Amino acid sequence: MPDGWCCWFRLIPASFRVTLEFYLIGVDQYKGATFVFTSGFVSLVGRPSVGKSTLLNACYGGKIAITSRVAQTTRRRMRAVLTDDSSQIVIVDTPGLHKPKDALGKELNQTALAELKDVDVVAHLIDASQEVGRGDAWVAHHIQQSLAPFKLLVITKADKVDAATVTKQLEAASKLANYDQKLVVSARKNFNVDTFLQIVRKHLPAGPYWFPSDMDVDMSDKDLIAEFIREKVLNLTRDEIPHSVAVDVSEFEWHHHDVCAIRAQIIVEREGQKAIIIGKRGALIKKIGVEARKDIEKLLGARVFLDLVVCVVPLWRKDASEIKKLGYVHQD
Repeated sequence: MPDGWCCWFRLIPASFRVTLEFYLIGVDQYKGATFVFTSGFVSLVGRPSVGKSTLLNACYGGKIAITSRVAQTTRRRMRAVLTDDSSQIVIVDTPGLHKPKDALGKELNQTALAELKDVDVVAHLIDASQEVGRGDAWVAHHIQQSLAPFKLLVITKADKVDAATVTKQLEAASKLANYDQKLVVSARKNFNVDTFLQIVRKHLPAGPYWFPSDMDVDMSDKDLIAEFIREKVLNLTRDEIPHSVAVDVSEFEWHHHDVCAIRAQIIVEREGQKAIIIGKRGALIKKIGVEARKDIEKLLGARVFLDLVVCVVPLWRKDASEIKKLGYVHQD
């Protein structure tokens, strides 16, 4: 493809890209070609807590997206880039689609719905252990309207239920939209994860490298670190605390090639929440720091000095400027 065309090419609907690529590189090349590089985007969409981030991590083969039992754990668009000699798959993890209660919820829905546009594959994830409901139908309605050339239904968490329940879920979910193919997976048990990737790869069009071949995550280290810290807060607190928490990395400095100093603010909405996160004699915030540091050191491959402080920003989830400042906004 000619230099400088990549960004422009990305804006073209996926169904027309192969035809355009044919004319850009020349008919003779296509006639004699024995190899065509394929590339494209697959969006993971669904209600909150259906296993989107867990499937992303399983496809990636490591941890990049945070997971918890708390709904709306994912707040940022996360893209994993899987590149081999013949293809490049960009897997997009999205916030769970839900009925928003505040400005933050509206932004998260906008982020998720935006990822239904200009993608090659849409994967609708439905939890095998939760009865198919109106929320799933609402997501399916948006998927049905998507122009994505290939729509895949994925029943997740198959390891949590018996075969009869999986079959029942598959039958019920299949009625929600006109899916091109259906698949049952268990990301935690690595069941059918490779099959998922094979299906996606099979339905990618001919295309360029959307990202450098050595790039595997489309997110900065600072944002990943903020997410790792927030994950520990989600998993170590309860009640209303998880939904009220945000994390901002205010300082990120390398002192030597193998030592990194990080300062991060854990943001909550009330003084009572601040006291809970700090814990008795600072016990809980210390535990959050210890557990987060392990993931951060693995990410950076270096020793990490992590300084955590807790700040109160009243009603930040209803404040559009605070939401934007924290990066929880739709990205084009």
